[in-house]
Amino acid sequence: MAEQNSGGVPGTVRAAGVLVALEGAIGVTVAIVLIVRGLTGADQHVVNGYGTAAWLVILAGAVLAAGVALYLGKRWGRAIAVLANLLLLPPAWYMFTSHQPVFGIPLGIAAVVALGLLFAPASSQWMAAGYDTSE
Repeated sequence: MAEQNSGGVPGTVRAAGVLVALEGAIGVTVAIVLIVRGLTGADQHVVNGYGTAAWLVILAGAVLAAGVALYLGKRWGRAIAVLANLLLLPPAWYMFTSHQPVFGIPLGIAAVVALGLLFAPASSQWMAAGYDTSE
């Protein structure tokens, strides 16, 4: 059986939670940078930094919350984490093939590692145990 900590949450779930929370925190940080740029007079003619920041705060905030939830052993965070990391794969591939491998490779690795942790046998058993109705 997979090694679990004292709270019964597998290490794979906690590690995925840390990684997903980091992804969300990076997104929220980018949103803050866009807001600061807008407030300091950056050109908003081509791209509206405020609109992008609002979108990022909502989506990255949800990813950050999902990561924290996973770390704390809340099962609801897994669905958001899986979806977010599946959605990160195409941009990672695009960056990799568009002469931006310095961004694409780490993003792709992070997404694949997070998905691997989320679908590890210990993680899947932990998720399934939450729906066991035979007790």
